[in-house]
Amino acid sequence: MSNVRKVLEQGEGILHLMPSWVPRNFNEPGRRLRLHPDDYYALGMDRGGICERWLGSLARALNGPKTGETEGMSFVLEDPATRSVRLFKDYVDELGSDLIGDALMTMYGTWPTFAKLYDYDKPLFHHLHLTEEKAARIGMHGKPEAYYFPPQYNCSYLGRFPLTYFGFDPSTTKEEVMECLVNFDTKDNRITELSRAYRIQLGTGWYTPAGVIHAPASVVTFEPQWNSDVNTIMENVTMGEVNPHHLLTDCAPEEEKDDLDAIFNQIDWEESTRPDYKETYFRAPRLKSETPAASERWIAYANDWVAAKEVTVLPGQSYTLTDQACYCAVIVQGHGSFGVFECEAPELIRYGDVTGDEYFISEAAAKKGVDIVNASSYQPLVILQNFANNNPEVPAAV
Repeated sequence: MSNVRKVLEQGEGILHLMPSWVPRNFNEPGRRLRLHPDDYYALGMDRGGICERWLGSLARALNGPKTGETEGMSFVLEDPATRSVRLFKDYVDELGSDLIGDALMTMYGTWPTFAKLYDYDKPLFHHLHLTEEKAARIGMHGKPEAYYFPPQYNCSYLGRFPLTYFGFDPSTTKEEVMECLVNFDTKDNRITELSRAYRIQLGTGWYTPAGVIHAPASVVTFEPQWNSDVNTIMENVTMGEVNPHHLLTDCAPEEEKDDLDAIFNQIDWEESTRPDYKETYFRAPRLKSETPAASERWIAYANDWVAAKEVTVLPGQSYTLTDQACYCAVIVQGHGSFGVFECEAPELIRYGDVTGDEYFISEAAAKKGVDIVNASSYQPLVILQNFANNNPEVPAAV
């Protein structure tokens, strides 16, 4: 028996994952990821501050020429005593259907999604993610994504601008947007003047289709997304920070890097200007089940790509969590046990530390059910799960 299969069996179908930290050389860390204050620049000052933690990731970050070979990719903790680790991708590649199930292997041949916790002190720039069709032209995948705003990571500070811009006001013309692109290298194009902003409500979320331009708020966000890191940034100044020209063109094919019409056409104009945007894409939590011991609420749903759920186990209670597909789980509050593992939401993490808050659950283990115990007499144990698009229980409509 290979060590990979042995580790999965020892975990009874659950893999214990290590934190995967991602720096960015734009914006500033919001310092709410529970990382030690001395470690936000652990990868070097020239790489920028750590602003993201990727969860259950097979994707390598698109992070400039100094990006590490496994930057953004998750590792499995194989032996807590020796702290030996192995790439999560190796587990998916070797175990295949035994880990992620027949449906995902048939459709994609891999685990096609991941989630992140991102934490920026300032809002992000007005940008979009390529559709699957356009991303394929540069050898990448598209990036539809969902957002959920966990109170546990936002209880003390909402950052400098807790509002998100989505799309453009329906009155906006294509000529107005094109003028912003023409002015990218000459003056502040102030493209968000053409948009509409929504104040963030903690404990709720949104879905953002690929091709929709958006500028996310400065709150910590749990983001289930497709397995990609492609961006086109169309705002050239964000709260005084100048965004260099290459951010506009990085994800364009070589022959289109100087073609503003082609870059403009990355925008899904219909979705970006729809008058019922909030009615279509805002996501209030939807109750799945509730017992005296626990509750389950869908927090990302009604799309063709990703899903997520929040599970709350009440103080002193035990609960068997059953799902119809594999998933990644992160503990955001409380402590207890998750299957055969001790679990806890960390208070302070040193870079490189082992934590007890991130797990990947095989399809077989999910269907059998994971036994969870909240060991606290006082606070709930709260878990966020992210799925791909193969869970039949996910609500299909808003």
